[in-house]
Amino acid sequence: MIRIKHKGNFRNTERFFSQAQKATPREILERYGQAGVTALASATPVDSGATAAAWGYEIAQNPDGYSIFWTNTNINEGVNIAVILQYGHGTGTGGYVEGVDYINPALRQVFEQLADEAWREVTS
Repeated sequence: MIRIKHKGNFRNTERFFSQAQKATPREILERYGQAGVTALASATPVDSGATAAAWGYEIAQNPDGYSIFWTNTNINEGVNIAVILQYGHGTGTGGYVEGVDYINPALRQVFEQLADEAWREVTS
């Protein structure tokens, strides 16, 4: 027969389970992935709106941790339109359309929020 005798309280056990219920790294990155999509969509130069509506994200886990990749699926004749809006492109008549840096400023605030949250977690 097995007998268990307990003396004291479950404070440490309750604290352990409380910590275990916190958001996982993937859940946190999902939140920031979506925030990046929203920021990119609102910052994308608009002609038809197709490029702004085509933003998405992927989260990859590797041995070193996690990565977020923002994607844009608006492709025209094999060319990703988000990329040529960012960096510029030549025209069919020999001209050049200068790019607009809209991606970096759009994601800067998302990166800053993510860094702040990570710092709070590390220092708490």
